Amino acid sequence: MPRTKSFDQQEVLNKAADLFWFQGYTATPPQDILDDTGLSRSSLYDTFGDKHSLFLKTLRHYRGRETAGLIRFLDEAEDATEAIRRMFHGAYEGVPRARKQKGCLMINSIHELLPHDPEVGEIIQENRQAIEDAFVRAIRRGKKQGGIRNTHEPRALACFLVNNLWGLTTQLKLGVGTKTAADIVKITLSVL
Repeated sequence: MPRTKSFDQQEVLNKAADLFWFQGYTATPPQDILDDTGLSRSSLYDTFGDKHSLFLKTLRHYRGRETAGLIRFLDEAEDATEAIRRMFHGAYEGVPRARKQKGCLMINSIHELLPHDPEVGEIIQENRQAIEDAFVRAIRRGKKQGGIRNTHEPRALACFLVNNLWGLTTQLKLGVGTKTAADIVKITLSVL
């Protein structure tokens, strides 16, 4: 009779994502994963596969947790322009220092693993596209609501916003000060 799993897979993925997020893929040995998740080696490998398979699952899980929240925020906002503004301000205001230092798991993975890992690249590209699409929807609503007066095509403006949001996240990881972050956000939002 097969043994039942006595652990929460979502909790394991959360812990593994946080570990990879902070340490990176290469610098995270399997033993750290076992220590952080509390799983035995056999439970980890039977459920999630090897380290690379686990990493791919954590990226997808992160996308479902972090990116889905961002998209929901943009899609459900009554004032689309204000939602975009709040998203950029929220990238550096009130975010705990430890999280700023971790950056973004997707962006960290770009710097560490691309172009050598096409599976990671595919997940990151899907993630970026989902964020861009959410910005396009918000920009269209913002234009209809009168809050966005920029005449650029919504897709081009959305690409610009994603680029700047991801760039800001990288700068925060580097430790730029609040004034620098505020200046980046102010100039970025001035195009709306």
